[in-house]
Amino acid sequence: MALKLKGDIEINDIPTSKAKALKVNLNKYIYGTFAEIGAGQETVRHFFRAGGASGTIAKAMSAYDKDFSNAVYGVEDDGRYVTEDRLKRMLTYEIELTEDRLSRKKHPNKMFFSYANTVTTIDFARKFKGHGWVGIKFQLDPLEDYNEIILHLRFKETDAKLQQETLGILGVNLIYGAYYLNDKPKELLKSLYDNLHKVQLEIDMINFSGPRFSYVDNRLMSLLLVRNGMTNAVMFGPDGNNLLPAQQLYKANILALRGSFRPVTKVNMNMYKLAEEMFINENKVSKKNTKIIFEITLTNLSAEGEIDERDFLDRAELLCSLGQHVMITNYQEYYKLVEYFSEFTKARIGLAMGVYSFVQIFDEKYYRNLSGGILEAFGKLFFKDLKVYLYPLKDQRTGEIKTSENLKVHPRMKELYKFFKYNGKVVDIKDYDPEILEIFSRTVLDMIANGKNGWEEMLPIGIAEIIKDQRLFGYSRRKFEQLK
Repeated sequence: MALKLKGDIEINDIPTSKAKALKVNLNKYIYGTFAEIGAGQETVRHFFRAGGASGTIAKAMSAYDKDFSNAVYGVEDDGRYVTEDRLKRMLTYEIELTEDRLSRKKHPNKMFFSYANTVTTIDFARKFKGHGWVGIKFQLDPLEDYNEIILHLRFKETDAKLQQETLGILGVNLIYGAYYLNDKPKELLKSLYDNLHKVQLEIDMINFSGPRFSYVDNRLMSLLLVRNGMTNAVMFGPDGNNLLPAQQLYKANILALRGSFRPVTKVNMNMYKLAEEMFINENKVSKKNTKIIFEITLTNLSAEGEIDERDFLDRAELLCSLGQHVMITNYQEYYKLVEYFSEFTKARIGLAMGVYSFVQIFDEKYYRNLSGGILEAFGKLFFKDLKVYLYPLKDQRTGEIKTSENLKVHPRMKELYKFFKYNGKVVDIKDYDPEILEIFSRTVLDMIANGKNGWEEMLPIGIAEIIKDQRLFGYSRRKFEQLK
């Protein structure tokens, strides 16, 4: 990652913001508008300063006053301004205005675009650092429909002027990437940090749409945000489109299930359904306000070395087919995940997990980086409004069913465990199906890979058919037929 640059020089083949703006300005086919709300006209300033802007900039505006903004773009149902809906409304309005006011006969080769951002920078009390939505709607052929890239950012800097400068550079990167890296979306994603550093901002959501991005799987783009260190957590819904975690989790009751889901099994779904039933019956939980999260850690995805993108998409495909919301995080330790959730909600949080995973929480090796060790971690974990729903484990050697009553932790951890157990922080899931306790994802995966029969019965209804139809997890119909 290049350091922030000045002037026209390039380092590590990364063009400066001025060079990028100038290249866009000198392209006689690119023409559009800039609409920026909340931090001044920080992006368009780069294009004005670069030179040659008269052939690129149709209009630049900042409908800063709320009443004037409403007069131009209309009033949002929720009355808010820094939202994805507001950004989309701005992008569409400006494109329609351009199309209406300019004759295609006079400008047959122009590729129109509208760039917009709506942000709030750090407040005067410095309590909230600020965040915003940034997007571009653009053509790559005058006769083709528009493409769109929309992202959400969270500022990390503690000075409003610095945040404004960061936003301007990000906007230049986005516009440049839209026109010159659109065929390489992975590189486009990385280029958003050109001449910036990750200590300046976090990008925690991005969606690509339009004819040129029809092949882009936005779930993979989410994964890359975490893998590239742009954010620590991303989320996508059953339709495969990325969601803003802060928006989804705001003041919600959250029930999270961590797993490999490789593939999702009857055990996973049995744990989820029973834990959900117990969770929504809690006094402090509202079913309407409950958000269920199937969480996969980056560590889990890279357990066998490099992350296999196809393997990730296979897992995502199955979870989405079951109507689930999926989160990818860089939080290996549970207390970090709970801390993250606590940024957005003070309502009750639930974690559904198996006995094996729960026992791992009491392993001190995971907390050596904390000055207070495991006690500090547990303080952050259990002193929130949190409850753990514990799914039993069948001992493969003895056949004994392990629950909160007979599980074994390290002798030094016994009293600590008892404290949380008898204070109601840990409860057993009791109405489980004993017939499925010996089902493990790794067993199913091995059976699929080696063409063995019988794995279909270990999965939720309809999942085996999806695996076969879409050839997920290396499934080969020929291999199964040869082994018959």
